[in-house]
Amino acid sequence: MLYRIAKILNHNSFMGIQDENNQECLVMGKGVAFGKKVGQTVPVTAEAKVYSLKEMTERGDAKDILKSVSPLCLEFANEVLNQAEQEFGKVDRTILFTMADHLDFAIRRIQNGEQISNPLTDDIRVMFYKEYKVASCIQELLKEKMQIEIDEHEIGYIALHVHAAIVDENVSQAMEIARTVRECISLVEKETGNSIDVMSLGYNRLMNHVRYMVARAIHGEKLKMNLNEYMSVKFPEPFMSAERICRQMEKSLKLPIPDIEIGYLAMHLERMLDTDINE
Repeated sequence: MLYRIAKILNHNSFMGIQDENNQECLVMGKGVAFGKKVGQTVPVTAEAKVYSLKEMTERGDAKDILKSVSPLCLEFANEVLNQAEQEFGKVDRTILFTMADHLDFAIRRIQNGEQISNPLTDDIRVMFYKEYKVASCIQELLKEKMQIEIDEHEIGYIALHVHAAIVDENVSQAMEIARTVRECISLVEKETGNSIDVMSLGYNRLMNHVRYMVARAIHGEKLKMNLNEYMSVKFPEPFMSAERICRQMEKSLKLPIPDIEIGYLAMHLERMLDTDINE
């Protein structure tokens, strides 16, 4: 594919016009712009990554973001997406612009000595374990290229961008799911009188169930098998707790949670209580 160079960002990236359809693109790859000049038409190999500048993102127009972030942040985001591709296969690379924008802002915060905290970091680390692992590559990149130390809270935010690149959810939806899961876990702790260790198997099972329950509510999906009658008779206390939690979650999400979800949540509560008693 041939591209006419409109603007060189650095040795590894340029803004170009695709010869076939006149579309504006960001082209990224090792040494892709090295020794080149504006106006020159160059062939781009399959190894290079090409991003359309027509994209509209959560943070605005891709072309506007490109003007405001450093080329290095675009490279960092591109590398995170390369790692995500290795881990998950095909990823939605349009997330590059919002991730680069976030990284640019995060780097400025770090340079100014401003620390952010994310109360959901532990939940994100468990809920999006593989995404967090991929996002962690940013630590080495920032240390090597900019001598900057990035903390786990910032990695948590990058993990949400990675998650948005592999599923049909944007970053704010992923954050909303993480926040709602944390709230639901807190309600479970209140109902059962037990503190739940985020590193325990019980937390992992419950968190995964709640995560998909929230996603189903957001996307309007329903479970097929109804456990309510069985659970309400066999385990009335966990069932009543689950019902209270589901009603509270509806208020928080401002979305209906189908009654069918109560029995499944009650089953997880019963399993957790049974595990605690047997331990």
